[in-house]
Amino acid sequence: MAWYDSAVFYHIYPLGLCGCGHDNNGEMGQHFNKLTQWAAHAKKIGCNAIYIGPLFESGTHGYDTIDYRKVDGRLGTNKDFKEWVAYCHKQGLRVIVDGVFNHSGRGFFAFQDLKEKREQSPYRDWFMNVNFYGNNEYNDGFCYENWGGHNLLVKLNQRNPQVKDYHFETIRFWVDEFDIDGIRLDAADVLDFDFMKDLRRVANEIKPEFWLMGEVIHGDYGRWANPQMLHSVTNYELHKGIFSGHNDHNYFEIAHTVRRLEGLCGDVKLYTFVDNHDVARIYSKLNEKAHLYPVTMLLYTLYGVPSVYYGSEFSIEGAKDRSSDWNLRPELELEDYEDTYTKDEITNLHCLLGRAKQQFAELSQGRYKELVLTNRQYAFGRILDKSAMITAVNNDENDFHMEIPLPVHGVKAVDILTAEIDWEKDPQESLDITACEELEIRDNRLIIDVPGNKGVLAWVTA
Repeated sequence: MAWYDSAVFYHIYPLGLCGCGHDNNGEMGQHFNKLTQWAAHAKKIGCNAIYIGPLFESGTHGYDTIDYRKVDGRLGTNKDFKEWVAYCHKQGLRVIVDGVFNHSGRGFFAFQDLKEKREQSPYRDWFMNVNFYGNNEYNDGFCYENWGGHNLLVKLNQRNPQVKDYHFETIRFWVDEFDIDGIRLDAADVLDFDFMKDLRRVANEIKPEFWLMGEVIHGDYGRWANPQMLHSVTNYELHKGIFSGHNDHNYFEIAHTVRRLEGLCGDVKLYTFVDNHDVARIYSKLNEKAHLYPVTMLLYTLYGVPSVYYGSEFSIEGAKDRSSDWNLRPELELEDYEDTYTKDEITNLHCLLGRAKQQFAELSQGRYKELVLTNRQYAFGRILDKSAMITAVNNDENDFHMEIPLPVHGVKAVDILTAEIDWEKDPQESLDITACEELEIRDNRLIIDVPGNKGVLAWVTA
């Protein structure tokens, strides 16, 4: 397997986490010591990869890139980031960053040249639909195509060979200078398909197992995630299914989504999340807060590459504001959560599931099979050879007795979530399953009582 096939990501929005100013006034910051603490935390809860971004110099929120080859000065320097990546690698953590290739900020050197030289600028064709007979709210004396109706974000012409070469050289720079392991492509759903095909070829050349993951909201994800283009895309469809399937007490929605995506994408592992820097925190979205337990179980055990958005392992809230996303991207101090590892049920659950994901190949390679489905109960297996990992969740407030037909010939079953975490051991070392609670198997059926708003994770072997 490639590293990303068994990855558990920790997603950091650094400008928010570190409390940086919302506008870049040129003042330098020094926040990589703090980011090192959070990287160590990511490993402690069982993650083995970090998605950090946006990271490169921008004017405001990070996606209006000014300099594609410079770390945002509000966070620190290129040297700081290089040392941080080296630290992460030493800890067994891969690192991917944002690549904002669809558009640039107005401070980007090529756009500044266009403003100065207008029709005579050698960069006029770097941007889409520049019209020197128009104007905009900045009084540029011309207008241009943007992203999302925001003239702050200038649409780049990805079919221009010079633009493509610039982006590809930027990726080579990131790998040569910082040794990053992949890129999350911002706004991949509006990127040019030929650009992404060329990008895949470049990625294959510059670093073995360099991972390309794209931000795609709606559509047939297989159009973007396939052997010719991207390795994976954001699974917004399952994200919606997971929270509304719990709010409506309707596990049929989640199971239907899984089946539909399996038909569309086959073996492609989509990037699975329950919240991120663009959507409300999952704890804020759930009508019944106790549903966070089964939601977290599904995040880690359904087919895909799970990602934890910083702070959600601590059950923090955050609602989307009509005019700003900064509520979703708060400044946090790790010392405020020091006691949660052992005392908080959800944090401890993340720690168990992160370790289980790395220890049991069934959760990364196992074939999905639906086993039990009602509005309020759902069980499925991840099957690998003669063993299986069985996830059983219950969104009802009452306990529920389940008799689950096993997809393998089961002789022994244990509940992985009853394991004790040895905090002195490396998180990538194995859980002690000999101390786990044994579960009953009768007539090749798993016999369990699932507590209300909880779940059981059973490892079944022949």
